[in-house]
Amino acid sequence: MTEDGGVDEELLSIGAFAARARLSAKALRLYDRLGLLAPARVDEGTGYRFYRAGQVERARLVALLRRLDMPLARIAEVVDADDAAAGAERLAAYWAGVEARHAEQRTLAEYLRGRLSGRSSEMYGTFTVETAEVPEQVLVTESRHILADELPAWIGAALGRLEAAAGQCGGPAGVPFVAYHSDVSAESDGPAEACVPVADEAAARAWAAGPGRARGTTVRVEPARRLAYVRITKAQVAYPQILAVFEAVEEWMEGRGLAPAGPCREVYFADWDAAGPQDPVCDVAFPVALR
Repeated sequence: MTEDGGVDEELLSIGAFAARARLSAKALRLYDRLGLLAPARVDEGTGYRFYRAGQVERARLVALLRRLDMPLARIAEVVDADDAAAGAERLAAYWAGVEARHAEQRTLAEYLRGRLSGRSSEMYGTFTVETAEVPEQVLVTESRHILADELPAWIGAALGRLEAAAGQCGGPAGVPFVAYHSDVSAESDGPAEACVPVADEAAARAWAAGPGRARGTTVRVEPARRLAYVRITKAQVAYPQILAVFEAVEEWMEGRGLAPAGPCREVYFADWDAAGPQDPVCDVAFPVALR
C-alpha cells in the first residue's frame, strides 16, 4: 500500500517501459527534458528512471503527436486536456490550421509553377483592367507593420474600427480600402494602412486626437486619383492568389507607359461577411498619374 492508502503500481525500468511503449530510451529521456512525460521516480543514487505501467498510453500518444510535427506546447495542451473529448477538439483545431497552411502552400506552388514555366502572361490575361476617377478624400487611417498570415484578421478589425469612428467624423464619404506602402508577405511586414473616407475633416482630426489616439489613428487628405484596377471575388482575395492580380495590373500599366502615382491598394466595396466565395468584393488597384 502507498502512504495515502492507495495500491502500489509496479514501477518499470526505462528499458522495460520503453519496450512496452514501443519507444527508445533516448526518446523517453527527451520527453522528460521537454516536460511531456516525467518518470514516476528517479533513483537519487543512480539517476535511473522508473515509470508506471499506466504511463504507457501517454508515451505512445506523445510519440504519435510528434509525428504530426505538432509544437511541444500544443502537444502538452492535448495530452493534459481534462478529458479525451477536449483533447480530440484541440487536436482537430491544430490539424485544421495545418490543412489551411497546406492549401495555401499548394496554391502558392501552382502560382510559382506558372511564373517559372512562362505562363504568367496567360494568367494575367484572365483579368480585365479598368480605370476609375476618385475625387479628393479625407481619410481616417490606421497603419501597422504586419505579415501576410496576420493580414486578413487585421484588415477586418481595423476597417471595422474606422468605419465605427466615421459616425463621429461626419459619416463615411467613400469606399474603405487598404493601402500597401511596401510589400506584405511571409517575410516582409509592409506597413499596411487601413483607410476610411469621411465627410468632416475637422471632426476627424478631433477624433484622431482624442479617442483615436490610443491606436495611432491619423487623418490625411488624399488628392484626386485615377485608379487602374481589377475587380475580384471573395475567393480571389486570398493570399497568394491575389498576387497574380496585382501583377496583372502592373503589366497592364507597363504596356501603356504608365507609372504608379501612389501605393497599391485593395478597395473593399461590398459587405465581406454577407458575400459568397464567387461574389465580387474587392478592387485591386494602382493609382496612376492624371493627365
